[in-house]
Amino acid sequence: MTRQMRLFASASVLAAAALGASPAFAAGTASGTTVTNTVTLSYQVGGVGQNDVTASNSFTVDRKINLTVAEVGSATTIVSPGQTAAVTTFTVTNTSNATLDFALAVAQQSGGAGAHSNTDNFDVTTPTVYVDTNGNGSYDAGTDTAVTYLDELAADASKTVFIVAAIPLGRATGDVAAVTLSATAREGGAAGSQGAAITETAGANTAGVDTVFADGAGATDAARDASYSAKDDYTVSAANLTVAKVSTIISDPINNSTNPKMIPGAVVEYCIQISNAAGGASATNISVSDVLPAETSYNSGFGILTGGTVAGATCSGGAAGSGSYNAGTRTVSATVGTVNAGASTAVRFQVTVN
Repeated sequence: MTRQMRLFASASVLAAAALGASPAFAAGTASGTTVTNTVTLSYQVGGVGQNDVTASNSFTVDRKINLTVAEVGSATTIVSPGQTAAVTTFTVTNTSNATLDFALAVAQQSGGAGAHSNTDNFDVTTPTVYVDTNGNGSYDAGTDTAVTYLDELAADASKTVFIVAAIPLGRATGDVAAVTLSATAREGGAAGSQGAAITETAGANTAGVDTVFADGAGATDAARDASYSAKDDYTVSAANLTVAKVSTIISDPINNSTNPKMIPGAVVEYCIQISNAAGGASATNISVSDVLPAETSYNSGFGILTGGTVAGATCSGGAAGSGSYNAGTRTVSATVGTVNAGASTAVRFQVTVN
């Protein structure tokens, strides 16, 4: 074997050994690692092998700052008006080659396209970032902790975080609130406190640990800015209830049920018509409260019928058992329960004109 061939063979073996000993991380070799390579020169003089000659070279691996923020799932979060803990979920991943802190921030969009082919038209209330403390991937009130940064997130590690917000009352079905979660790399190494802002190393490579920003452009941030952002949104599904009250004369003491008139002693039936518009959410726990006019008296013989049907201005059917009358306050009360979107129901009772 020639001297040159021995030189290349020796160097190749050493390089292969060095590669085999390196851990395989998606983020790459850890920053600050000293990489040393040694070359060995073997030769002969007059056919006699001489002492090998070696030379070494070392360099320090620089720090690559990279991260991603991703919405968990691919659909909008359906919410109700007045909901106090509406949750969107994100994953923050440290794809740098160093342990870092990550500052977290929530921004609310002002109009324009949301994350799911929709258009933002309102803001949520008090959006707050929580970290998934128990690692189960779901927001747990009282367990998960409100945070402003992720502390000491290792290279290749991820954390699930939640934006938890309240939905204002009065929002209609289809209303959209778009939110953006941004994460920004900060210096690591000091557990329990957020690290300082990171500056990219300018100019030529130095002998120390340089810093290079390698992040891509997120939803609202530029590439190579040590930040990344992702959008999600809340879409309202509301019940749209309307109520109407109609009265029908049943009889009077002169004409009975033939062309009766609204004279004293006449029996009048009230029908409370409750309708929920199509395309929204079911309305639940519906209750009715109706104070009778002083000019009327409650007809206990007829009772209170709930669950009736509505056809135009006419009501029919229903069952007793879900209503009551308070003589002291002259109030008719009834529990209707649930009315699905696109459905209607009725509450019926009778009075006598004084």
